[in-house]
Amino acid sequence: MKLRVIGFLVSVSCFFAMPDGRAQQAVKKSYDFSTLDNKISSWVDSGYYKGASIIIVKNNHVIYQKYFGNYTPETVAYIASAGKWLAAATIAAVVDEGKLSWDDPVKKWIPEISGSKGDATLRQLLSHTSGYPDYQPKGNPIDNYQTLKESVDHIVPLLADTLPGTKFKYGGLAMQVAGRMAELATGKDWETIFQDKIAQPLHMRLTHFTPVSDVGGQSPMLGGGARSSLQDYANFLNMISNDGLFNGRRILSIKAIREMQANQVKDAKVNSGEFVEKVRKTRRKDIYGLGEWREEVDSSGNAVLISSPSWAGAYPWIDKQYHIYGFFLARVDMMKNGFNPFLSSPVLPVMVRDIIKK
Repeated sequence: MKLRVIGFLVSVSCFFAMPDGRAQQAVKKSYDFSTLDNKISSWVDSGYYKGASIIIVKNNHVIYQKYFGNYTPETVAYIASAGKWLAAATIAAVVDEGKLSWDDPVKKWIPEISGSKGDATLRQLLSHTSGYPDYQPKGNPIDNYQTLKESVDHIVPLLADTLPGTKFKYGGLAMQVAGRMAELATGKDWETIFQDKIAQPLHMRLTHFTPVSDVGGQSPMLGGGARSSLQDYANFLNMISNDGLFNGRRILSIKAIREMQANQVKDAKVNSGEFVEKVRKTRRKDIYGLGEWREEVDSSGNAVLISSPSWAGAYPWIDKQYHIYGFFLARVDMMKNGFNPFLSSPVLPVMVRDIIKK
């Protein structure tokens, strides 16, 4: 297997800014990432992925970065549901501008969506509590239209599953409606909004929502159609972990960051067997914010481990307890031997914690 390595043992010695502007040298620390390396190598060697890459950052300094198989720093992969976090942040930027409100009902912007579907709010669309179907009903075509407007027009006739705010149902269909609301509020298409508000300010030059394919382009799939590179997504996590700042520039307000990370499930019913229960062995209702999972919370209910895992293996996370963020870029090549990328990648932050605590 071909590897590109930035060290099994990573030695960190860097300067951290103090509140008064002075610098304090960090204590030199070596981390042994061989267990993490072996885990990812085993996934690639088993044929689950043709390649993969990972970056781990602690206190805004890279402590581990590695490329496996055919992945390089320029590799771009479709990141499936890891794009939900990007989509929510894009809409948060529009909310910051005052052009949208989290509590705007769908019918304010798309009057043709009426009844309970029209009553669903922007925050419910992004927290999977809107009552919309999670995906296209069986027998319907895939959501691969040429514009987001066309995509949403096709959603209008679909029946709502439940009343808004009554049930958590993880999926991507409602996010299309949220994206269309942003388009109408700004007068711009979704890709332009994303590039203006998130990608370009964060130097995410390889990250896009469209075109979804090489065949004439398709409407952006906010819940699963983005593609990105390792460093691009790491820049995004840097901004989120620094409360909306990137290289000294404010991208999102602190209020927006807090809203995205807050419990948005509220009183909606959460069925057993959801993601957090499966990977963290805990049964809670407060498992989702806006475009991101609240994998772990502290005694006050504040999220301390947040993520946006994808079915294909890509896994971004922020561990606030240990001041770490990381991104695992991979796209499953073969499902076999019971391997489940969606449920396997979440072992990574636990392994990183064990490594840095040694």
